[in-house]
Amino acid sequence: MINNYEYIQTSIEGRIGMIALNRPDVLNALNRTMVVEILSAMESFDQDESIRVIILSGNGRAFAAGADIEEMSADGPIDFELLNQFKNWDRIASIKKPIIAVVQGFALGGGFELALCCDLIFAADDATFGFPEVNLGVMPGAGGTQRLTKLVGKTKAMEWLFTGKRITANEALQFGIINSIFAKEILIEEALKAGGMIASQAPLSIRFIKEAVLKAVDTPLEEGMHFERKNFYLLFSSEDQKEGMRAFIEKRNPDFKGR
Repeated sequence: MINNYEYIQTSIEGRIGMIALNRPDVLNALNRTMVVEILSAMESFDQDESIRVIILSGNGRAFAAGADIEEMSADGPIDFELLNQFKNWDRIASIKKPIIAVVQGFALGGGFELALCCDLIFAADDATFGFPEVNLGVMPGAGGTQRLTKLVGKTKAMEWLFTGKRITANEALQFGIINSIFAKEILIEEALKAGGMIASQAPLSIRFIKEAVLKAVDTPLEEGMHFERKNFYLLFSSEDQKEGMRAFIEKRNPDFKGR
């Protein structure tokens, strides 16, 4: 995959699409162009049938230390309204394929929000999360208050958002914000291993599971159950369902095609 991106790098490892934030001189601070590029790369991988998993990481010492403060410091409410910059963040939620965030160093402010947009988060033992926006007289605006609260509950979210306190990797694991902690030397290797395992599964099953889990976050149980059932039924019209069950009966590994 060859793209002339300015602030990210992309590559392909087997069935995994790799996106690396690439402004290491400013700890991968997220400017508007960078967010557009991230979304563009994700959507490109999402539409590529050869790609089954997306991994998002940061080059250098940080995942992303926050938004580019200089870029937005002079903006007013009307500027933000006309730019409608958060529409790109919202579109990340529509990516159908699993996204794994690989976090080393800082994931603060917008960087933390970007990680929370992903489906799984693998962190280095030196990873630090947090929302320091309150120290700047503002607050998260790309979903931070909502996604953090849904993960950890009102009381703990309030504490971290009110104080801007940093969250260690161990705390993030304890509160279910991240999936695993690894030494940073093997972090990408472990993410690729997990991504490879997911990529070997039936793509339509993975797609519908992701859709159903995200539905569960925002809907009452009964509505979510109906949605889950619909997806369960739909999978029985897929070639992969036939292949998976035939392979089980024949005691061999299935060959899933995403059909």
